[in-house]
Amino acid sequence: MKCPHCFVEIHEDFQVQRLGNDSDGTWGMCYMICPNKICGKLIVKLVRCTFDENSPYDAPRIKKIFEGYFVKPRFSSIPPVPEEVDLKFAKDYNEAYSIISISPQASAALSRRCLQNILREKANVKHDNLYNEIQEVVNSKNVPSYLSENIDKIRIIGNYAAHPQKSKTTGLIIEVEPSEAEYTLYLINLLFDFYFVMPAKSLEIDNALNEKK
Repeated sequence: MKCPHCFVEIHEDFQVQRLGNDSDGTWGMCYMICPNKICGKLIVKLVRCTFDENSPYDAPRIKKIFEGYFVKPRFSSIPPVPEEVDLKFAKDYNEAYSIISISPQASAALSRRCLQNILREKANVKHDNLYNEIQEVVNSKNVPSYLSENIDKIRIIGNYAAHPQKSKTTGLIIEVEPSEAEYTLYLINLLFDFYFVMPAKSLEIDNALNEKK
């Protein structure tokens, strides 16, 4: 697994604590410290599961997990903003990231605003509603196909046909699925890599070659 704090690949070595039962089933807590010395943060998951009834109560073993939620960090699997990204974009992304488990609706609104600002400044799209701006990027073929396809999916996930106000007012708080909020952050991170990280690495390589010359 990857540590949900630092995203470094680590060996999964959770300790388990049985919490109890409710109307939804049996609950337990899994916790461990990230072994990456640079990170070293606590990872905690709340899981609905079944336990191996033959294991002692003070050392329970989970038999099967049905669902799990990160308690620390509150949300996982979304990469942090790269250091190469301009602060004005990083601010919206970090705020959207920090509230996604509390309010997917507010997170998605911030993400759409961040997405639109990136497309306007880095892809140089003509200022319009987000739906048309995405279409312009897709039509331009100025981005790799994997990126173009993922950008286009935002319109499908966002269901702009049914909710056109989403594309006209990107910062509007509208009912959304949590998956939409999560996916938009993933897409923004892909854009960060294309527009900020890769050019910075390319410049670093060019500078190193020039120094050797």
